[in-house]
Amino acid sequence: MKQFFTLLLLVVSVTEMQGQNLILSGKITDKLRQPVKGVVVKLSPGTKKVITDTAGSFLFKGLYPGSYELRAGLPSISEVTVKVNLQSTNIEVPITLPNLQHQLEEVKIKDRHVALRRQEESLNVEVVNADFIQRNLGGSLMKTLERLPGIKTIGIGSGQSKPLIRGLGFNRVVVVDKGVKHEGQQWGADHGLEIDQFAAGEIEIIKGAASFVYGSDAIGGAIDIKPAAIPKPHTIGGSVDIIGKTNNNLYGSSVNLYGRNQHWFAGARATYQDYGDYRVPTDQVYVYDYAVNLHKNQLRNTAGKETGIHLNTGFVNNRFRSIFYLSNTYSKSGFFANAHGLEPRRVDEVLHDASSRDILMPSQRVNHLKVINHTEYQLAGNHLEMELGYQHNFRQEFSQYVNHGYMPPVYPAELQIPASLEREFDKQVYSINLRDNISLGRHEVKLGANLEQQNNAIYGWSFLVPAFKQTAAGAFVYDKFKLSESVLLHGALRYDYGQINMFAYQDWFNSTLTTDGVTMAKKLTRAEDLNRVFNSLVWSAGLNYNPEGSFSLKANVGKSFRMPIAKELAANGVNYHYFSYERGNPALAPEQSYQADVSLAWAAPRWSVQLSPFYNYFPNYIYLNPTAAHDYFYGAGNQVFEYAQSRVERYGGELQFKYQVLNNLSAEVLAEYLYAKQLSGDKKGYTLPFSPPASALFNLTWSPELKGRLEDSYFSIDYRITAAQDNIVPPEKKTPGYRVVNLQAGSKIRIHNQPVMISLQAQNLFNTRYLNHTSFYRLIELPEAGRNIILSLKVPFSIQSQTHSTTNN
Repeated sequence: MKQFFTLLLLVVSVTEMQGQNLILSGKITDKLRQPVKGVVVKLSPGTKKVITDTAGSFLFKGLYPGSYELRAGLPSISEVTVKVNLQSTNIEVPITLPNLQHQLEEVKIKDRHVALRRQEESLNVEVVNADFIQRNLGGSLMKTLERLPGIKTIGIGSGQSKPLIRGLGFNRVVVVDKGVKHEGQQWGADHGLEIDQFAAGEIEIIKGAASFVYGSDAIGGAIDIKPAAIPKPHTIGGSVDIIGKTNNNLYGSSVNLYGRNQHWFAGARATYQDYGDYRVPTDQVYVYDYAVNLHKNQLRNTAGKETGIHLNTGFVNNRFRSIFYLSNTYSKSGFFANAHGLEPRRVDEVLHDASSRDILMPSQRVNHLKVINHTEYQLAGNHLEMELGYQHNFRQEFSQYVNHGYMPPVYPAELQIPASLEREFDKQVYSINLRDNISLGRHEVKLGANLEQQNNAIYGWSFLVPAFKQTAAGAFVYDKFKLSESVLLHGALRYDYGQINMFAYQDWFNSTLTTDGVTMAKKLTRAEDLNRVFNSLVWSAGLNYNPEGSFSLKANVGKSFRMPIAKELAANGVNYHYFSYERGNPALAPEQSYQADVSLAWAAPRWSVQLSPFYNYFPNYIYLNPTAAHDYFYGAGNQVFEYAQSRVERYGGELQFKYQVLNNLSAEVLAEYLYAKQLSGDKKGYTLPFSPPASALFNLTWSPELKGRLEDSYFSIDYRITAAQDNIVPPEKKTPGYRVVNLQAGSKIRIHNQPVMISLQAQNLFNTRYLNHTSFYRLIELPEAGRNIILSLKVPFSIQSQTHSTTNN
């Protein structure tokens, strides 16, 4: 690996000899010589700006010789201007911020980089950090993010869920991990997201189409998971997370270690969680009119185990960095035994109820291996970035063999496929991303290209989706133009090309066919060879208006594109989770979308409000259409669903209101609304599946300043009101409204100058029985999880290298 970095550094050295590439850096302190974090430092001429880190440091790269002016300040501290003459050598500038006369000598400075990101992005962006995850820790990363307005999940158990952004999910939402698009089996409603939330750094959620940056599948939005920050020079540290939950008796831990000298660093994390069957506030559910009794309110066979291993290492200096990430996540979990397969009554309930922690069939095992390299290089006026990625997603689903149609009643002993292996999906993905960030006066231009190659194999005794290969490539140009100090203009153009090559599939058993009076036994071909090519040109235009004062405005319009996936084109089999028979449509056209987003914000010293309406039009939305037909041969009498396209309109919005009642008491309201309607096709006049109902969350948070070792203490209550969802599309059922109360409390305790973070949650405090319209199990009237007390403990630690300390002295 050192040879690799040596070669890259040699390239860097040769390039630097071709022209000037100066650095202007510095450190900002207050009058007490303490570093100040979160200060916005602007450089003129030009539009460059940076934010100081925890050490108060800032850095501008790729500068030419000349005279510059630095401006540094915060709303609570008067601005400082420093003139610098940069010639043939790099310069480091110390800056001391004066205190205003009415301020105390010690002031708390808030990190403003999130606010700055929102001000300069025309798309609707939410940014959360590790503290948010710690405070709202759910059963999965997506459940943790569900508190944000416009974000919902399709829950499939206590440890698995997938994201919905403004009612769109599956292959319409891109999840990016460390710069690389995460590729699992996201097409399935019963397939979770293979992401370890303990390993996540900052998370950026884009609500609305982001195809021009992330490609085809970001037609509904994107969730960009950043890596943890690079350690400070000459440090060794880590953290220990411990978590426990009462509802499913979960226990788990995640341990992190890292170290860095001046330029080289490395880190590791190991995560383990073990949980039992989760409980619901009812002792009986109905699976398609068949009454199912629940032992001790437990959803039998929903126990599971999860592990995660993460390694990283890299090199970083002022101009160049290259980091390798390796991760492997594994989960083994059960499906609700009474809601899987063709016959929910054939369940050995005594066997399942003997233990709440065993994992019997039906079950799944999922392993996701990921190797990523992220490299950056700073030139004069250019910032080059590259990601190389390899992923291997291996998913197996197990259940007892049940024959239907012409399948033999007894599983053949000579068949090489294991009798318990219902389905297997084996996906390998290779990807590369290239970006060049160019500063040209008032223009900040980004050029980018993406290439991804997928190989998807299948195995098992049942069939739903054929094996396929897929190639996707795209290139884009994005320009952010600073029209004035208060107006930013955005424009983007992207071209995408995609090709999918699906392979024929033939049954392993004979079917009896009669043609022209002649009866014969033949293995049916369930999927034909199919090759489709798609391409599209998409665009986006936006505006940011940030005048001096309390008001700000952002707006964005654009066109997006999504190529059909293999399941939509070529599915032909039973979905054992939905008791349905699904058929693809090989003639589907690529999905197109036109969208408009607006965000209006007002801020005052004690309150802030943000309103974010949107409108979305699809001329050819792809959806799974329930028909009146039933397949009695290969579908065991289940209803036939076929993929179709129709015109669709969607509109809605989110509201965020915050009010500082007292210095240590705040209130917050988070509300969301979505309306969707099919304008053509068999379901004209109906909504879309999984359309979340309107909801509002009312929060009250008390943050007392306690004496002693306690810091950043909080006591918080959430009261969520969710409206009834009567606007449905068959076979969905109307979902009544509900009210749920959640509590959060936490604090930091300093032990030997190290903060220990304690977080306590009470989810569904009053054990309310309610139905979630976007739940995977909604069709069988299964209520959401009952009361759940979550206790989490985070113990970070960091020590500075003794060698470095001695040198500094």
